[in-house]
Amino acid sequence: MNSQNVAAIKDYLIGLQSIICETLEYEEITKKQFFRDNWERANGSYGITAILEAGENLERAGVNFSHIKANTLPKAATLRRPDLAGCSYEALGLSLVIHPKNPYAPTSHANIRFFCAYIPGGEAVWWFGGGYDLTPYYGFEEDCIHWHTTAAKACAPFGADVYSQMKAACDAYFYLPHRREPRGVGGVFFDDLNEWGFEKSFYFMQSIGDSFLKAYLPILQRRLIIPYTEKEREFQQYRRGRYVEFNLLADRGTLFGLQAGGRVESILMSMPPIVRWRYAFEAEPGSPEARLYSHFLPKKDWAENF
Repeated sequence: MNSQNVAAIKDYLIGLQSIICETLEYEEITKKQFFRDNWERANGSYGITAILEAGENLERAGVNFSHIKANTLPKAATLRRPDLAGCSYEALGLSLVIHPKNPYAPTSHANIRFFCAYIPGGEAVWWFGGGYDLTPYYGFEEDCIHWHTTAAKACAPFGADVYSQMKAACDAYFYLPHRREPRGVGGVFFDDLNEWGFEKSFYFMQSIGDSFLKAYLPILQRRLIIPYTEKEREFQQYRRGRYVEFNLLADRGTLFGLQAGGRVESILMSMPPIVRWRYAFEAEPGSPEARLYSHFLPKKDWAENF
């Protein structure tokens, strides 16, 4: 893996971070801007944590770039690659989470990343990973169709079965086994991608990254204008608890960051700012809250033909 390839990935990710932050700032009616926290470490690791909090539309949005270098891969990165245990590595990534204030606007998460492990006396082993998923609190079929159709279009140039495979991977990954339910309505997820070669794999990562705003922005704009009451707000905060549970119990990215000794503030910026848990809560039969469980969380093929 040469330095030009790493530089190209870094330039793309930092550029995408700027585009996403500027776009989200335009959607925040208070005109708040992202606070950018630039950090670096003695070993050459550095990053830009961009965070917007307490907005009228965006209760919290974080868009983080990082370039990590270390002498030993954390356990979370070697569970499926035990042969790389003990290797030095570098990792570049962009990770974002958006928690709107309006309960009708869904939370969204995206991540795209590149890993390169250096085997002593051998060649570098690299791979790409990432994807995005949608977590609504009140479901709308047109939102799910748009989200998945946009993701399918981003995958289409790379093979007829790429979207279906990566949707299935997303459904499997963003699942809370202790609750026996999905976190949301899914999206696309990929990891260990290197079989296409560097150039095609990098193009695919860019296709996923470039499609995120196309997938999410129309949904956000439609839902931010819907009036809501404290009842809807309370249900949103209750369902946000599922987001916290997944991130702390199951998310490999969170585990990797903590095991690698990463910046805790940057790693945990994905958490929603206001959350509640209720004992043995059950949605009223026939209510919009109940329909989230019965109609939207079960796996479905949402993408339309295009």
